[in-house]
Amino acid sequence: MNIRIVLLPIGPLIATIAAAMLLPALVDAYHGNPDWRVFVATAAGTFTLGGLIFLSLRREPFTYSFREAVLFVNIAWVAVSATAALPLYFSELGLSFVDAWFEAVSGLTTTGATVLTKLDTAPPGLLLWRSLLQWIGGIGIVVAGIWLLPALRVGGQQLFALESSDQTEKPFSRIERYAAALLVLYLVITVACTLLYVLCGMSLFEAVNHAMTTVATGGYSTSDSSIGKFESNAVLWVATVFMVLSSLPFIFLLRLFVQRNTAIDPQIRYFLLIAASVMLVILVYRKLEGETIDFHAVTQVVFNTVSVITTTGYASEDYTQWGDFAFGLIFFLTFLGGCTGSTAGGLKVFRLVVIRQTLKQVSARLVRPNQIVSVRYGAQNLSDEVAASALGFVFVYFATFALFAVALSFTELDALTAISASATAISNVGPGVGEIIGPSGNFSTLPDLAKWLLSIEMILGRLELMSTFVMLLPVFWRPW
Repeated sequence: MNIRIVLLPIGPLIATIAAAMLLPALVDAYHGNPDWRVFVATAAGTFTLGGLIFLSLRREPFTYSFREAVLFVNIAWVAVSATAALPLYFSELGLSFVDAWFEAVSGLTTTGATVLTKLDTAPPGLLLWRSLLQWIGGIGIVVAGIWLLPALRVGGQQLFALESSDQTEKPFSRIERYAAALLVLYLVITVACTLLYVLCGMSLFEAVNHAMTTVATGGYSTSDSSIGKFESNAVLWVATVFMVLSSLPFIFLLRLFVQRNTAIDPQIRYFLLIAASVMLVILVYRKLEGETIDFHAVTQVVFNTVSVITTTGYASEDYTQWGDFAFGLIFFLTFLGGCTGSTAGGLKVFRLVVIRQTLKQVSARLVRPNQIVSVRYGAQNLSDEVAASALGFVFVYFATFALFAVALSFTELDALTAISASATAISNVGPGVGEIIGPSGNFSTLPDLAKWLLSIEMILGRLELMSTFVMLLPVFWRPW
């Protein structure tokens, strides 16, 4: 294993985060907040460190092996998170390092869980930094979901692996052009979302921040009341549209806008069908419970359902008060997530499609043992490897959720908080349920050990688990 080529790209990544710190520095300087000096000093130090890493390790061209790619992606998330935490730690907020680390990890993984309070009066540079972290994390997740994780054959995602020599199934011929096109699309969607938020009554600063966290399906807000502060159905519908859009595969959006290719990925149909079905069931349930179902009530159900299934984590009202049945459905959505190749977290709908097709094949063979039934995903025949990988991932996903829930319970959290926190962390959703970390609470009062555990779980969830767990195998470290 060549450690040099593993560490080499870390330098440019750190330097990119350092350069991004100049934006909140400018905002703080404009508003006369002294934290602009913190952002500038931290940017200078980390940019220098990143440059030194790159220059000291740069040599001849190279290619990654499987082990080097796995090691790189894990080190990259830790290094970038630590860098992003520094301005928060040195700011006038007086955060402990664990709180600053938790906030940065939650931002970059687009989880949206927060330890901060009094956001309505927080320094503007700090608010922008949180939103910017989610926006950067969102595009990083899209690129990883389209390029890196499928290549690592993680959890069945090899189904979506791209080969740069194949030009028949993609609008561009090289990965570099893919990345550039994705960034342009990401920017266009963010700008469009910003403009619509402004038209709905947000200030430009609020619109920019919420657009970045909406498109990233992250959920950070500039208010303790989240997006519910605006008390506007129009704002909630704009957020709903862009949360759904950002939870679709970005490669599908590229093909749609560049090639006018309207072929629908099977996971998109399932994603929309599940979301619509849950909304309808909740509305019927609330009606049967005697509640008035007017346009505002429909808006609240649609918005909060989409917020959870897309793992955004915005809250416009406390949906845990809708009744036990509705709460149970929404808690189920916590695990589900959006489509692969999007900014959303969770299990990913495509795995449900693969599992459904696999169970269909098994059932057919039980009825007619000699019948040959292929497992298909759309027009593709699935190999046994893909099906086994998806099934294995689901098992590891829920085993990890349970393990961390038990570990969190040993930090003196009650059972509901421990279970909910583990679910939201591994699915990168954000707020949990209960009085402590529910839609009207936050994670500030959790013990430090719980915050460290949740930070680890957020990164594990974002890296699709297996790309981290494989490093625990002794064979991974043995020379080949």
